[in-house]
Amino acid sequence: MSLIILLVVLAFLALLGYAALRPDEFTIARSVSIKAPPERIFPLINDLKAMNSWNPFVQSDPHIKLDYSGTAAGKGSRCDWEGNGQVGAGNISVMDSQPSSSVVMQLNMLRPFAGQNRVTFTLAPSGGATNVTWAMTGASTDLSKLMSVVMSMDKMVGAAFEKGLADLKAKAERA
Repeated sequence: MSLIILLVVLAFLALLGYAALRPDEFTIARSVSIKAPPERIFPLINDLKAMNSWNPFVQSDPHIKLDYSGTAAGKGSRCDWEGNGQVGAGNISVMDSQPSSSVVMQLNMLRPFAGQNRVTFTLAPSGGATNVTWAMTGASTDLSKLMSVVMSMDKMVGAAFEKGLADLKAKAERA
């Protein structure tokens, strides 16, 4: 019995050691080609109300409470939210906005897990289309490093980014 306990303790310590070696920062990014000019896509990202019409994180809670403040769009605009257990609570603010080329946001999660991340949207014209990239970077906490051993945040969040970009594409190509 004591051998089994020793093996379990050693396995747990090995898991902690492996998790500690994970990177201190993460980046999750997805891209899509949209058959529309950047000028048509940009307002759907730069205006947080417009963004929330296709944002999969907001769409997953039909009862989410959204509170907009600051400027109507672009630098200085902010959205605070309070949602169900899946959506959590937090805020997002536009920190920088370069017309038709990029929007940089600060994401502050309060729950279910606290965290501060940088969200960047880049728009790059390519022929008759625009390549849009949605990226998020941030610090990897000890808890997130441990969680990353058993589940892929890149796959989970990346799947949401893919859904959102598909919805953005549909909306921009219809306009």
